[in-house]
Amino acid sequence: MDAHGHSHAAHGRVEDRRALAVALVLIAAFMVGEVVAALVAGSVALLADAGHMLTDAAALGAALFAATIAARPPRGRWTFGFGRAEILAAQANGVTLLVVSLLIVYSAIRRLISPPDVHGGIVLVVACVGIVVNLAATVALSRASRESLNVRGAFLHVATDLAAFVGTAIAGALVLATGWDRFDPVAGLVVAALMLRSSWMLLRESGRIFLEGSPAGIEPDEVAAALVAEDEVVQVHDLHVWTVTSGFPALAAHVLVEPGSDCHAARRRLEALLAARFGLEHTTLQVDHVARNPQDVRLGSLHPR
Repeated sequence: MDAHGHSHAAHGRVEDRRALAVALVLIAAFMVGEVVAALVAGSVALLADAGHMLTDAAALGAALFAATIAARPPRGRWTFGFGRAEILAAQANGVTLLVVSLLIVYSAIRRLISPPDVHGGIVLVVACVGIVVNLAATVALSRASRESLNVRGAFLHVATDLAAFVGTAIAGALVLATGWDRFDPVAGLVVAALMLRSSWMLLRESGRIFLEGSPAGIEPDEVAAALVAEDEVVQVHDLHVWTVTSGFPALAAHVLVEPGSDCHAARRRLEALLAARFGLEHTTLQVDHVARNPQDVRLGSLHPR
C-alpha cells in the first residue's frame, strides 16, 4: 500500500515539473517579444503585462526549482524532507506580485494624469497573441496537481495574466475606436488589482503554513471533541494540528483513556477516526491511562530518615 501511494506521489511530482517547464518556456518566449512591442507602442498596459510576465517567468522558474527540491526524500536533519521549499516559493511569488502591482499602480496613475500617445493597434495585436500564449500555459498548468500551493501560485500568476491580456485587448480596441489614450492606464490598474488579489491569496495561505496554523477546513476544537467522544477516552490535551507542506497535514496530541483500557487498540481506533473524518493520516498520539488514585509525591519522601 505504501509503495503504491509513493509511486502515485512521485508520478504527480514529475507531471507537476513537466507542466511548470512547458509554461515557463511559453511565458519567457512571449515576454521578450512583448517588451519590444510595449516600447514601440508606448503602452503602459503592455509594459504592465510584460512586468507581470517577468514575475510569471521568475515565479515559474522558482516553482520548478522548488518542486525539484521538494521531490528529494527526507534525510539527516531534514526529517520532513524539503516539501516546504514549495511553500517558500509560493510566498516569494506573493511578495513579487505585491511589489510589481504597486509599481504598476504608480505608473498608471502618472499616465492617467499625463497620458502619452498609445498605438492601439500594436496593443491589440500583442494582447491577442498574449491571450493565446497564456491560454496554452494555463491549460498546461491545469493538468498539474492543484493540491500543491506552489503549483497553485504559478497557476494564479498565469491565469491572472490571461485575464489581464483580455483587459489589455479591450483597452487597445477602445483606444483605436475612440482615440482616448487613458483607456490604456485604466487597463493597467485592472491588471494591478488582479495581481494584488493573487498576492493576498498566496501570502495568506503560505503565511498560515509557516505560522503552523491549522489547515483550512480543519478546526482543532472539532477534532478534540471527536476524539473525546470516543469510548474510553477521558481527556485530550496538547493537541496541535498544522500543515507540513501542501497536502501534508499533521496532528499530535496526548490522550488519556480509562484505567484498564487497551492503549494500543485505542490509538489505532483514534488514528482511523482522524484519517476517515478529517483526512489526517500523519498523526502522533501519546495514549496513557488516567491515574486511578492521584499520589502526592514530595521531595525527600522516597528517602525517609
